[in-house]
Amino acid sequence: MAKKSSIVTYSTEQIAAMVARGEDRTDWAKVNSMTEAELEATILADPDDVHGELDWTKAVRGLPPPKEHINLRVDHEVMQWFRSTGKGYQTLMNNVLRAYVDSRRPTG
Repeated sequence: MAKKSSIVTYSTEQIAAMVARGEDRTDWAKVNSMTEAELEATILADPDDVHGELDWTKAVRGLPPPKEHINLRVDHEVMQWFRSTGKGYQTLMNNVLRAYVDSRRPTG
């Protein structure tokens, strides 16, 4: 059974038609009246925007190592906590275990 996706794609023409019908939620009058300084201030105030240079020192080139399929017994409370973090909880568990292993490796 195929997963139902919530992603919708539109062509440029479809988007233009939607904007012409007023189906977007952007206040274009407000956008067009903003000065360059106001625009810059809005960008700087965005908490999700990364300001400054990105740190690429820990970037890894290439594919991640293959994962091994195992059966693992975990305390119920631990499993519930990881599941409560949402989609990707197994990757999060792997990242926690990797951080533990990396912290125990000898440096040198």
